[in-house]
Amino acid sequence: MRMLGRRSEAVEHPFRAMRPDEGGGAASPTHVGFVAQVARPLVLIERVGQRDTIFAACPVALGLGLVPGMAAAHARALVGDLDVRDAEPEADLAWLDRLALHAVAHWTPTACRAGNDGLLLDVTGATHLFGGEVRFCRRVLAFLARLGFTARIAIARTPGAAHALARYSGQPIVRLQPAEEAQALASLPVAALRLESEALNAAARFGLDRIGDLYSMPRAPLARRLGMKTMTRLDQALGRVAEPIVPVVPVEAPEAIRRLLEPIGTAESIAQVITDLVDDLVAVLVERGLGVRTALLIASRVDGADQRIAIGASRATRDPKRLVRMFALKIERIDPGLGIEAMRLVVPRSEPLGAINTGTLLAVKDEAADLAPAIDQLAGRAGEEAVFRLGLEQSDVPERAVRRVGPLEVPAGWPRWTRPARLLRRPEMLTQVMALLPDHPPRRFTWRGKPYRVVAGDGPERIHGEWWRRSNELWAVRDYFRVEVEDGQRFWLFRRGDGVEPETGDLSWYLHGVFG
Repeated sequence: MRMLGRRSEAVEHPFRAMRPDEGGGAASPTHVGFVAQVARPLVLIERVGQRDTIFAACPVALGLGLVPGMAAAHARALVGDLDVRDAEPEADLAWLDRLALHAVAHWTPTACRAGNDGLLLDVTGATHLFGGEVRFCRRVLAFLARLGFTARIAIARTPGAAHALARYSGQPIVRLQPAEEAQALASLPVAALRLESEALNAAARFGLDRIGDLYSMPRAPLARRLGMKTMTRLDQALGRVAEPIVPVVPVEAPEAIRRLLEPIGTAESIAQVITDLVDDLVAVLVERGLGVRTALLIASRVDGADQRIAIGASRATRDPKRLVRMFALKIERIDPGLGIEAMRLVVPRSEPLGAINTGTLLAVKDEAADLAPAIDQLAGRAGEEAVFRLGLEQSDVPERAVRRVGPLEVPAGWPRWTRPARLLRRPEMLTQVMALLPDHPPRRFTWRGKPYRVVAGDGPERIHGEWWRRSNELWAVRDYFRVEVEDGQRFWLFRRGDGVEPETGDLSWYLHGVFG
């Protein structure tokens, strides 16, 4: 290396080791050693009865033999340099609940807290959105790693098998195929079945260490020694007994429930119960300041089947008469069967709704009528998809400039040119057209096999193609005309091309809309 400036001779390397200060001798390289600082073992303790026990331990403490349930005094005696802190189980559970709500919002609709150290997700029909089950697990692990947590994930057919494999398999990701629960759980300890301490102590006395040891034993003696709950846990893990998942709900939906003394089956009795449910629900909505956008009525029959009908409001409302009227339009869809023993009214979708002006002493003449009740009536009879308005899309081409909007939206930005009341889905070609080029409407034309003679016309209105959408519309031109025929009908026609440049169109005529 050479220094810049006046001097150009070679110099010593700036990072070369210096001579020792103690005396002469050749210079020897200095070796720098890095000493890894071992973290202090950390345990969390909780008060159980009259003594402190270990609630959780870090990996270093676990490696030293400090396990949850051990007395804190015994742990201090075994390890001198021990970091002991108080456990906060309530804070841990609150954090798990927050994580479950995040899972419901971003991963799967069904999630709940599993014990005090895990989550239970129902990923049926959701993993394909993330590229498969394995990629879904990797995404969840990466998310938890960013938060500073380590985790293990197991996917199985039953919640019990997933719980056991996630905690006792030792692998970060376990994906179990259906009907493989018995083989996968056989080598795991009995504690993986989420048993009580009494059942675990009894299993240890009889030498039952692994789950596989329980398979070959008769069920009656096993249930007598370990308890019926042990058999239930085993059957749940193997899929013989269903284990329901109670999902967390981000916001508790307003609801009203009526359980009937005797089953009902007539339309009049069902309508009366609906009226009572609506009155109860309105009281809950007023207390929360909400209005109904979607309401779901669930009628539970004596045979266990549920009948469901749903209504939707175009605008948030809690008017009881309006809600009862909307349910009355669909009451014939309820099949009572042998009788209905319970009815529940739930509001899965609601919106904030403040105070409602029910009327004033003086009538206001210029006040616009509220169309929401009429629209809800039409939607209840014809269907929600049948009631809509036409809105404007940012496009000059007529078939692209119109879109469906909500029935209560107010469209704005309509062009100043007159548009037909009925626009065909696709322009239809005209034949036997007689017209003067380039700026005159046609005199005669034939549409759908019927000839027409034009008595009046107006135009042209020139519309150019949208070249930024398609390259073949770079030179496209349409000249639109409004024409009136002999029998009084008025049509909206256009000619492809401007009549001068051949690149703009082939001068063919089309009918695009009908006035009136």
